[in-house]
Amino acid sequence: MTGTFAESGADLRLDQITKSFPGHTAVDALDLTVPAGSFFALLGPSGCGKTTTLRLVAGLEEPTSGTITIGGRDVTDTKPYQRPVNTVFQNYALFPHMSVLDNVAFGLKRRRIPDPMTKAREALHLVELDDSAGKRPAQLSGGMQQRVALARAIVNRPALLLLDEPLGALDLKLRHQMQLELKTIQAEVGLTFLHVTHDQEEAMTMADTVAVMNGGRIEQMGSPQDLYELPRTAFVANFLGQSNLLEGEVRGTEGGLLVVATGAGTLAVPAARAVATSGRVVVGVRPEKLKIRTAEPAQEAGRNILGPGRVVDVSFSGVSTQYLVDVPGAGRVSVFAQNSKGGPRIATGTEVWLTWGVDHGFGLEAHPASDARLTAGADPRLQSAPATAGAVA
Repeated sequence: MTGTFAESGADLRLDQITKSFPGHTAVDALDLTVPAGSFFALLGPSGCGKTTTLRLVAGLEEPTSGTITIGGRDVTDTKPYQRPVNTVFQNYALFPHMSVLDNVAFGLKRRRIPDPMTKAREALHLVELDDSAGKRPAQLSGGMQQRVALARAIVNRPALLLLDEPLGALDLKLRHQMQLELKTIQAEVGLTFLHVTHDQEEAMTMADTVAVMNGGRIEQMGSPQDLYELPRTAFVANFLGQSNLLEGEVRGTEGGLLVVATGAGTLAVPAARAVATSGRVVVGVRPEKLKIRTAEPAQEAGRNILGPGRVVDVSFSGVSTQYLVDVPGAGRVSVFAQNSKGGPRIATGTEVWLTWGVDHGFGLEAHPASDARLTAGADPRLQSAPATAGAVA
């Protein structure tokens, strides 16, 4: 790595940031710290406030209240061009009449930075586009244009790089490739990346830390693995992947396990993996943690059993097969079975039982006013499930 890109990024702090529009609060008293040199993702559905947050950091919106600090400097009232920030947008915003090299060098020339073309070539080398320096943007693929936009942002050595849904316009295969490339570039350059996306896989693949936003606030924040394995709310459980959620009443505790009576039978969940440990709770388990059996399994310590139920839908996706199982008292439950052994799939209409290791479950608070099924990403095939159903979303 050349000296041009040796500088590390700066930390970002938002203190009680609020942004209100007439009749709507987009960001609500948000506190957030993004450590210097990290790859941080703001994840959430449309309208959750993530893009407004990014625009506030960039200076494209003014906060109603609160402060924004970058590298220890209060930038709340400074203009966008006065902030040590660059933004990479979904539409790339490249100049079509300029060569790739001139696009990357444009900002350096405007700021009269010495030797702009050498620095631009170094940035193009970083994104592996040395051979495309003389081409126009229209001669490049979408992924190559995205890398040009990234090089143009990085060459300015911002303390903070903002990524606004940068991969949304790419096809699936190219998006996966760019996810890995962005992560590699961030690690090499050492800048602070703040990535805004609604794509769960994108956030989990690239970011060190993910903050899930909902209603202008952060619902939960942590490493991708922590958020996935131990969600703290039904919204996070349903938005970050899929979850089966079954509501019930805590009947007691045995050996560190909560014993929960549900409409589909008694289930157990580790008390240490539960947000609520008394009264009405929700027992959750991810679809890939479930095993599907065509014969009734024997009772076994450390395993929950649901059933019998009946397979109502089978979807083959290559690496796995998704089964929807109608279980009396639990509604429709989703199971992901890995296609590692081949062989025939379980047919629709088959009677089955579902089991999972107790340690794979998690416990959430039950909120009578809000059905856990009614969250972003709900499978439309499940909307006919009864109100007492174990949710899949």
